[in-house]
Amino acid sequence: MAGTIGNVIEWYDFALFGYFASTIAPLFFPTGNANSSLLATWGVFASGFLMRPLGASVFGYIGDMMGRRKVLYLSAILMALPTFCLGILPTHEQIGIWAGISLVFIRLVQGFSVGGEFTGSVTYMVETASPDQRGVAGSWANVGSMSGILLGSAVAALATSLLSEEALVSWGWRIPFLVGGVLGIYSIFIVRNLHEIHIQKRDEKHDARSPLKQALTRDIGNTLKAIFFVAGYGVVFYIPLVYLPTYISEYSSMPLNRAMQINTGVTFGLIFLIPFFAFVSDRLFRRKTLLIWGFLVMAVMSYPLFLVLRQDSLILIGLAQAAFGLLIAIPLGTAPAMLVELFPSDDRLSGYSLSYNIGSGVIGGTTPFMATWIIGASGSPMGPGFYLAGWALIALAALALMPDRSREPLT
Repeated sequence: MAGTIGNVIEWYDFALFGYFASTIAPLFFPTGNANSSLLATWGVFASGFLMRPLGASVFGYIGDMMGRRKVLYLSAILMALPTFCLGILPTHEQIGIWAGISLVFIRLVQGFSVGGEFTGSVTYMVETASPDQRGVAGSWANVGSMSGILLGSAVAALATSLLSEEALVSWGWRIPFLVGGVLGIYSIFIVRNLHEIHIQKRDEKHDARSPLKQALTRDIGNTLKAIFFVAGYGVVFYIPLVYLPTYISEYSSMPLNRAMQINTGVTFGLIFLIPFFAFVSDRLFRRKTLLIWGFLVMAVMSYPLFLVLRQDSLILIGLAQAAFGLLIAIPLGTAPAMLVELFPSDDRLSGYSLSYNIGSGVIGGTTPFMATWIIGASGSPMGPGFYLAGWALIALAALALMPDRSREPLT
């Protein structure tokens, strides 16, 4: 519960900010132009990604030198309080330019927190699990992510359905963020009661070393492999679950609300598929084998699936999205444990956090932008399919060079 709830809140907030961006934009950035206000709001959203590598460095050091529980505790505080503050934040009409500045500061703090929260929770869960259950233990972080997206979607839908547009703009948009803040405060109390993981004893020479420095020197090979693997993994995640509804609404006859409904169904299915593939990696196939086949099929099938997505058949589009969901469930279920197993204990959280936040935050987070740019530059709606296939192959190449320590003792 403690390792999962932080990820629920993280992605709940991620979803809410996206759903309410058009509502928040004129309240904090009243430029007089709706598109300019929205661009400013999305810029604030993106600013959080820039803080993730910094958060990864700081929380990685704390986790490797002082213990994993401290990372979960601090990141829970730095996620809960800003989310709650966003719900009570005065608008531009009340405090002028300080409203926008405050919103930027809140997103920067949240981005800093996220830099250590996901990898800290995965590392804690995997390290406390028995060798034959590490895959399932680590997969619960992504179960939390999917649950957070669904919860954010449901709360946003409830708010927009029950409230008038005037009430939603006036005060209604604040309620979902306040609910997220309350959930975050609850998570703080859960994490407080966790036991600390035994940290490897260090001699005086070892104490002088920075775990981040070790990740960038002694373990630089593993760090680079992880960055390229996570970058491909991030693209494979963001295109099907974030970008596809917009793509389908633009390049087929299906309206956006129907595409979102299908996407919601796929996200719900992932909650069950993620631990299933994690279980398979614990008991039947080694993680590397399962991931290689998953990325290989994704690379081969991305172009044909994008062809299907441009059809006018609800059934075919639904099947294509379901196929994408089935394929991304493999890395979502097995990659967390494999990445923890990749690094030695004395710089594990630093190496994992840095590689994850660079790969997923910088490359994965820009995926919708890049997919849109590729279509404009190439003039072909099939461009995102080639982009997805290319990054799947890059992830496959990095994966081929990574050792597989499935079910082996952690070093």
